[in-house]
Amino acid sequence: MALRGFPVTLPLEGQKVLVVGGGELALRKARLVAKAGCRLTIVAADIHPDLAKLADVVIARDFTQTDVDGHRVIFAASDVDATDRAVAEAARAAGILVNVPDRPDLSSFIMPAIIDREPISIAISSGGASPVLVRRLRERLEAALEPGLGKFATLLDSFRTNVKATREGETNRRRFWEAVVDGPVARDFLAGREQTARERLLAAVNNPTYGQSKAGSVALVGAGPGDPDLLTLRALRVLQDADVVVHDKLVDERIMDYVRRDARRIYVGKSKSHHTMSQEAINQLLVAEAKAGYRVARLKGGDPFLFGRGGEELQVLRDADIPVEVVPGITAALGCGASTTIPVTHRDHANGVTFVTGHGKDGEPDLDWQALARLRHTLVVYMGLTAAETIARRLTEAGMPSDTPAALIEKGTRPDQKLITGTLATLAPLAAAHGLVGPAIIIIGDVVRLADPALITTLVPPHLREAV
Repeated sequence: MALRGFPVTLPLEGQKVLVVGGGELALRKARLVAKAGCRLTIVAADIHPDLAKLADVVIARDFTQTDVDGHRVIFAASDVDATDRAVAEAARAAGILVNVPDRPDLSSFIMPAIIDREPISIAISSGGASPVLVRRLRERLEAALEPGLGKFATLLDSFRTNVKATREGETNRRRFWEAVVDGPVARDFLAGREQTARERLLAAVNNPTYGQSKAGSVALVGAGPGDPDLLTLRALRVLQDADVVVHDKLVDERIMDYVRRDARRIYVGKSKSHHTMSQEAINQLLVAEAKAGYRVARLKGGDPFLFGRGGEELQVLRDADIPVEVVPGITAALGCGASTTIPVTHRDHANGVTFVTGHGKDGEPDLDWQALARLRHTLVVYMGLTAAETIARRLTEAGMPSDTPAALIEKGTRPDQKLITGTLATLAPLAAAHGLVGPAIIIIGDVVRLADPALITTLVPPHLREAV
């Protein structure tokens, strides 16, 4: 998704800034921009006394077009439509940035809500879509952030030159600062033990091994079924810390937005009859990156240990003496079931659930179809879309009633999710009729009756109604 506006920080110290307006609205803008150390000019026929105190230059008259000359930024805050339009037009004609409060159509930039922890500043913007919502978000973040963050940032800044002189390479410096920010130095400072924190930081700078680890590691991370909101907090932290992210085809692009921007990204996606990289090559890639000293996140759709081949990768990494962490994810059966209101277990419909794969190592999976047909509880088939006809035939031949409810869920939990319901007999025709291409799972059993009708793409195509 494209950014509605690109956030930047504009240095204004010593720069000329114009505020047109003399009332409360102009005062609010002037108070904010004056903190940036600018040279402030106010133009208005009637000027609030507190506003005049903030200004370097006060012009007590109505705005004229030439007032914009020589200014870096202009705020049209008269709260008079004709005046604000005139200011905006004059600023645009002169090529000067202009903001008109609550009028994005007249503005060349939008003022964000700002959290000030000098020298740290956090800006929140909706691109003018909802200023009230933005203010509420600012209030929540203000309450969550420690008051001493700004002073802590100033302390860290005072040591930057020393750290740069004692650590070679961006990765080593970043890891040092991560250990400082995540460790006892930060905890002491933000708890008010500033002298102790300074002493700890000085000792850390003088310790060449502080925060450094020559050994790399791998985290096998479950990305969940697709919706980024279903990513676990632990997975998010791992993605933010990773130097390298090795990711699959099933990982939603929106989840990749959470990866640290300077991390290397290696795509190893697989689809039927097309592998970007073989599993053996992926295994060796993980070993090589970790042995080079990098923190590697192996990002997989769903859960890495449920048909994700995470177990195979784990064994290879253990054999190579690579430290491995497993970060579970919400598997597709649970995520897709929840997003379509199909419970995989239910006291009145199914007291158990079985997960199977529809794709074996050499084609058709080696499954005990008779046992599956007799289970009388929910059956969830992963990677079964292209084998839907075979699955239905095998199950009916083994004794499962052909009118057993069945559902196909394509791209579950995502905005373009499709839910198709029918029966075991119509499973394959339904997939073909709706042009499903995957990724998709199949849910078979009585629980399918509980799917939310409002979410079903089409109950049954007309030419298949007699079959159902």
